[in-house]
Amino acid sequence: MTTKSPSHSSGKSLEEVHSSVETQHPKLWKRMFAFAGPAYLVSVGYMDPGNWATDLEGGSRFGYALIWVILMSNIMAVLLQTLAARLGIVTGKDLAQACRSEYSKWASYALWILCEIAIAATDLAEVLGTILGLNLLFGLPLLWGAVVTLFDTFLLLAIQKLGIRKMEAFILSLITIIAGGFIVNLFLAKPDWGAAAAGLAPSLPEGSLYIILGIIGATVMPHNLYLHSSLVQTRRVSRIVDSKAQACKFNLLDSTIALNAAFFVNSAILVLSAAVFYRHGMVVTEIQQAHKLLEQLLGTQAASIAFGLALLASGQSSTLTGTLAGQIVMEGFVKIRLRPYIRRLITRSIALLPAVVIISISGDQGTYKLLILSQVILSLQLPFAVVPLVHFTSDKLKMGAFASKVWVKVLAWITSVIIIVLNGKLVYDQLMEWGGGGAPMLVSILAIGIAAAISLFLVYIIILPLIRGEKSWKEEKLTGASKVIEGIETHRSKHIAAALGRDDADAAIVSRALSLAKAEKAILTLIHVVDSAPAQVYSSDVYDEHTREDEQYLLEIAEEVRSSGVVVEIALPHGDPTKELINYAASHKVDMLVMGSHGHRLLGDLLWGQTVDPVRHQVKIPVLVVR
Repeated sequence: MTTKSPSHSSGKSLEEVHSSVETQHPKLWKRMFAFAGPAYLVSVGYMDPGNWATDLEGGSRFGYALIWVILMSNIMAVLLQTLAARLGIVTGKDLAQACRSEYSKWASYALWILCEIAIAATDLAEVLGTILGLNLLFGLPLLWGAVVTLFDTFLLLAIQKLGIRKMEAFILSLITIIAGGFIVNLFLAKPDWGAAAAGLAPSLPEGSLYIILGIIGATVMPHNLYLHSSLVQTRRVSRIVDSKAQACKFNLLDSTIALNAAFFVNSAILVLSAAVFYRHGMVVTEIQQAHKLLEQLLGTQAASIAFGLALLASGQSSTLTGTLAGQIVMEGFVKIRLRPYIRRLITRSIALLPAVVIISISGDQGTYKLLILSQVILSLQLPFAVVPLVHFTSDKLKMGAFASKVWVKVLAWITSVIIIVLNGKLVYDQLMEWGGGGAPMLVSILAIGIAAAISLFLVYIIILPLIRGEKSWKEEKLTGASKVIEGIETHRSKHIAAALGRDDADAAIVSRALSLAKAEKAILTLIHVVDSAPAQVYSSDVYDEHTREDEQYLLEIAEEVRSSGVVVEIALPHGDPTKELINYAASHKVDMLVMGSHGHRLLGDLLWGQTVDPVRHQVKIPVLVVR
């Protein structure tokens, strides 16, 4: 069943699992564990078969020298995935929904089409990984492997129905298999760890630029940004500011751990390739070639089996996350909801068609070239996910207090420029290769025309928010309780002041102020405004008997209060009580003012004046009135 803008839909991203994971636990470790998961689903995109191809070739050509590129790519990925998670947590929108709210209808449809092409290209890489894994492990012909990948879709959909936590556990088990496969191979290969550590220092070996571009292009993938901004919303997070801040903090921890696991896998592939192939002067350009050579060079079948299992697990895990990303972008951009199995079959069929054709025509060699082509297609779409994400998370009208700080904006734009330039170079080189006789003239002209149109559209996406300025999403204007909830935020009081009047009410005022100061671990200041006639005229220059008595009064109370373990100060301003309390609160950064109310009525206020109302109307801090 297909629906468009269904009446029963709440408009939530991944509605069937939205806010399905409870996060409010009294114990810190349980809260942290509740937020763990989304980044692991995202991390599989950073260790998919597309990464394998570039890492294997980089290690076999240049040894350990390009490990720094994987590290840099990983740092960029952590930054972008953190921004994607913040967008989803703070705004309640995934990246696709945010684009729909921000851009015109035609631009949203263009972004959607580009994103669908990228997801199909991503799925193509996962299909090829699964096909190759089945071929390497069981000798299954490539075409039969393609048939299997069509039906394994239903197994993954069955896992998805078990709930988001079980799906995350399944993905984590596949990641463990991938990591385990390379641990086995690294143990057998005995790499030079000193040379590997030296590879963390940036260097640019001759002829390495293309491989560097490939590694970066294969690492930061567009569908991961849409996916992460949605998956974080599977956690039940209050709309209160403090809850969002906690969710952002825990998701940063989740992203850092998960993406470092991806860094380990990618580094392991490159280190393995350097230790085995570069050492023997062999350049590997095909995954199947690496599998065959591992057994020969390491002298054990365990190496090739571990390699094949890891490749199969990589293809399967990436397939599941690709399915979710497809669902997210279709619902987010154009509000079309498909049953998951229909959506999955459409995406898989689009990916299988070129795979079957190329396998039938070119066999093993064609699969590797198709894998590289899928990464080029991904590189074309990547800026259209990164640039809107950076714009949105920098906009204070959209993100409020969670808008990116200046240093984050600078890093995000530097990352964006690096990605755009390097991926643009990758696409340019590919177009030049096609134009130089690698493809028919009509194909070359068509490819150049498409690239030019896409480049102009990218310029539009970049400059539109800069020209228009910060802009809130109109349909998300909050009213009533929603507006209040968004503004709720707890503040720790660092400085509490208690205004004393040298009367019987002071006991209640000090009691309340002391309780607050102990709870907040704040400084407590006892204030009494000297308002005698000389003090009104001469201000602080007066130190008469009245002033000395007031000072002694405050000192005695302060000494007793200090025995409770609270830091206590006294203040003795002179003049009009209202003005002096307002000035003191502003000049000494008081977070809360505790005052007493004597319950005066009209006559009493006329005779003795009133302080509470004028003060509370003019200070910008909470005023606690004790009666």
